[in-house]
Parts: sequence; structure tokens; C-alpha cells
Amino acid sequence: MRRLYVVLGDQLDLESVLDEAFDPAQDALWMAESEEEARRTWSHKARIVYFIAAMRHFREALRQRGMPLHYRQADYATESSSLAALLAADIQRLKPQQVVLMRPGDWHVRETLRAAIEACAAACIEREDPHFMTTPEQFADWAQGRKSLRMEYFYRELRRKHALLIDADGQPEGGRWNFDADNRAAFGADGPGWVPEPETFEPDAITREVIAEIEAHYADHPGSTAHFDWPVTRDQALQALEDFVDQRLASFGHFQDAMWLGQPYLYHSRLSAALNLHLLNPREVIEAALASPARHQSLAAVEGFVRQILGWREYVRGLYWLRMPGWLEENSLQAEQPLPSFYWNGETDMACLADALGQTLKFGYAHHIQRLMVTGLYALLLGVRPHEVHAWYHAVYVDAVEWVELPNTLGMSQFVDGGVLASKPYVASGAYISRMSNACRECRFDPRLAEGESACPITTLYWDFLDRHQARFENHPRMRMQLRNLARKDVSERQRIRAQAQQLRDSV
Repeated sequence: MRRLYVVLGDQLDLESVLDEAFDPAQDALWMAESEEEARRTWSHKARIVYFIAAMRHFREALRQRGMPLHYRQADYATESSSLAALLAADIQRLKPQQVVLMRPGDWHVRETLRAAIEACAAACIEREDPHFMTTPEQFADWAQGRKSLRMEYFYRELRRKHALLIDADGQPEGGRWNFDADNRAAFGADGPGWVPEPETFEPDAITREVIAEIEAHYADHPGSTAHFDWPVTRDQALQALEDFVDQRLASFGHFQDAMWLGQPYLYHSRLSAALNLHLLNPREVIEAALASPARHQSLAAVEGFVRQILGWREYVRGLYWLRMPGWLEENSLQAEQPLPSFYWNGETDMACLADALGQTLKFGYAHHIQRLMVTGLYALLLGVRPHEVHAWYHAVYVDAVEWVELPNTLGMSQFVDGGVLASKPYVASGAYISRMSNACRECRFDPRLAEGESACPITTLYWDFLDRHQARFENHPRMRMQLRNLARKDVSERQRIRAQAQQLRDSV
């Protein structure tokens, strides 16, 4: 064999995996289901199903095209092996002259695979992943010498580079680079009303087989597979994209930060899992949004969606490769609390958390505001050890791959890097939840109260957070108003809040 092309579970696009040199007479593809990978990240059952079902459907597509493929299916009767060990065994057996590796999305996977290839004395050719619109090296060049690495400026450069939402005179379409201020609406007292349900996909025979295997062999893992309806093929992913663009994109921007109990999807796309496994290409997703009627109905919605794909997605990947592996060790706020057990079972009296956690365990999904301003907010205010928060997010969401999950969790949600990714901690009291959802109406806690039996734990912990970190943030321009509000509380009130916050931490 001349070349062995490695195809990882989040690289399911043949056009990006292969290069012009691929010759089916001399070369072959390699894929493997690693049980150790599923257990290294204590994954939601639906997350494991998604990866393996998508891989097996991709395997069938390759076989139908007559592609030479070496595929290792999980063998639950034998001792589990790492992805690197499985690859090393097949390099020894197949003896390729070269191993072609497209850059993995996970730092650990990249390091272990490259080490395994080197140990087998095979030449490793690492290729850049063409599914992204920038490379880590290009991001590093952009970041060089900058005092702050704000996403907004990176996003503007990419808009110009790719001529997206740019007028003929080189100015941003609509006269603004960013319509974020137009995209923060709540639903109001009457709720969202009727919202078109996202396209769902009944599991076929391959997916049903995978579900049965996962239920049998990962019975101790969290979550449910009973509601599994994700797109696991390229054709299904394209259907999901068309459905979102036609049915929900026009209202996505305006209501992207809104929440409503029992409504997990609302106007959100539910495309991130397909994007992260390469079933969709970000270029075609952006093109579909720009070609949709929504562009003329709500430019703010389309720009907000494009910003998530072209701006945020590319930005966090660039930061991930710039800062790994050190990011895993950072803890700027010295958070040392354990993650509350209710994150794994959803059993809490707080209505907002119960809803977000319940749907996460049921579907393996929560939209970005639920992740940032409900589950992430509570962990930040409580002071949970960042690595435990990262491990939970990586485990429970179907779309979780480390290059995007880790920066969002550690950098944006938990502020572990002291402001590299997010310029300030995303902290708020229960008043924010009350404004953006109906959760507080259904809750026994009062978001206005910080102390007493009916006090909202989020509100208590919010004031305690400001109190504990006052010296750190007192000169921060974006936190002065919050700290001025804290200063209005007298010493005795702050002491009572501090004591009640400590009770919450002691009860974990």
C-alpha cells in the first residue's frame, strides 16, 4: 500500500478527506470506532449514537462508490482500544508507505495519532481541513501582536476576504457590520406562539442497530436515545439546512436569545451537529442563508446567522489551536466547587435549570443561550471547577467536539482565561432569566430576591460573585454599573447574601 488516508468520525466528507494524489489502486481509506474514545469523554448515549451512526452510513456510501476502505467496527467482546492503538495495529498490518491525516479537531487525538504513526516508522502527511474558511496558522498570524483578540474584528476581515454581505463599494450591507442589538428580543407574556418544528429523521435500520448497541453497552452513560432524530447522512443534513432556511431563519435573529419552557428548538437551526461532523460545509450553509428570502425579510437575522458560522465558529477554532493545551489548566477565578449532581439527572427546584437540564438529557441539545445563560451561568456563579464544567458540556451535547466546545465553555462561559476570549464574565441575576423566558413564572423562587427562603439561587450567587470578585473587576469598564449596584447594598445585607451563597455551595 502506498498511502493510508485516515478518516475520523468528525470528518465525514469524502471530497475534503481525499486529495488529488489519491489512487484507489494503490491507496485506501481507514476508519475506526473506538470504544475508548466514547468512554474518555463520558458521553450522552445520543452523542455516541450520532457519531457511530453517521460513521456507518458514511461507510456504506463509500462502499457503494467502490472505495477501498479498512473499517474497524467496535468489538464489545474484546478489551477497548484507543483510536491511536487501533491505527497503529493497522499500520503494522497494512504497511503503508505514508499515512495521510487531515488535522483532527481534538488536540489530544492529533497528538496521539501523530505519535502512533511516528512510532510505526510510517511517514505522516498532515493536511489542513478544508471544511474551514481559515487555517489555525492564518488565525495565529492575525492574532500576532494584538493586545486583544476580539471576534468582531476577525469577523470583519473574513467578511471582506470572502466578500460576504458586502456592498459594491466595499461597505457592509445594510450599513452595519453587526446587527446584534436587533437580535435580543424576548417572546413576551404570551410566548412564542406557533413555531415551525425542525425537520426530524426517523432512525433507519443502521441507526436502530447502533441505538441497540449503545443501550446495551453504555447503559451506565447519561441521557436517552428514545428521541433520537438527528440527520446522520449528507442527504438528511441538506434537508435539515433547507428546512431551517425556509422555515425559521427569518425569525432566528430576532428571537435567538429567547427561551420558553418545554420549547427546546424554537427558531434555532439545529445544524451544528451536522456541521461539526462535516455532513455540511460552512460555505454552503452561508450560501443557503444568503440566497434565502430571509435576506430581504430580515437582514439582521441573516447577518446574525452568518456571524455564528463565519465569525464565531472560525474564531473559536483559531483560539483553540492557539491556546491548547494550556487552556485546560487555566482557572483565573480560582473556582474549586464540584459540579452539582443535578447536572447529571436534572433534579432541581430551579425551573430554568430543570428545563434546560431535562431537555439536554432527553435530546442531547440546548440552544446557545440555555448553555451560556442558564447551565453555564449557574456553574460560573457557584464557582465550579472549570475542567468539570468542560467535561460535562463535552459529554452531554450531540454536537460537542472539543475545538468548539472547549473555547465556548472555558473561555466564554467560565472566564477561565481572564478575558482572552470574552472581555467580561457573562454574569446576570435571575432577572435576566425572568426577562428572556417564562421560567420564573413556574418557579418557587423569586428572581428579585437574593436572600431568604424564596430567594432565587441565581440572584443570590450573582451578588455573591460580584462581592467576591469586586477588587478584580472594580475598574473594568463593562462591569462598573453592576458593581455600582452592589455598592448600594449595605454591609449587613452583603453579609447575609454571602452566608446564603455559602449554604448553596455547601449543599452541593
